[in-house]
Amino acid sequence: MQGLYQRRLAGSPPADVRADLVASRGYERADEAYFDELWRGLAEGADASVGRLAPVLDRAAAGLSPIEWAILAIGAWELEHRPEIPYRVVINEAVELAKSYGGTDGHKFVNGVLEKLAMQLRPDEIARVRQAV
Repeated sequence: MQGLYQRRLAGSPPADVRADLVASRGYERADEAYFDELWRGLAEGADASVGRLAPVLDRAAAGLSPIEWAILAIGAWELEHRPEIPYRVVINEAVELAKSYGGTDGHKFVNGVLEKLAMQLRPDEIARVRQAV
């Protein structure tokens, strides 16, 4: 999220942002392979990930705060490209990020948007989860 935020606001080249992230405190705890895959997918493709949200947004993507934009880009990418991660986990992680870093009630917005996207991208998984309840 930090890298996408930096990229969005400063327009820094992806390689520079990645280098900053790798050098930052806490990176040693990251799953490096997953980080690399996510960063490759979003360094240039975040706009496309957020663009997939257009049908479920109640405003233009350009009107999203930089934090909401980054969180939704990550959530949309994970829902589309990482089916082994349960959709509820993707959404919960995004909601927690929004609670920690987003604006008041931003987590509710993130939750609603990603729930709608999950229904489009993972209808079979959602059906299985609902049947199990």
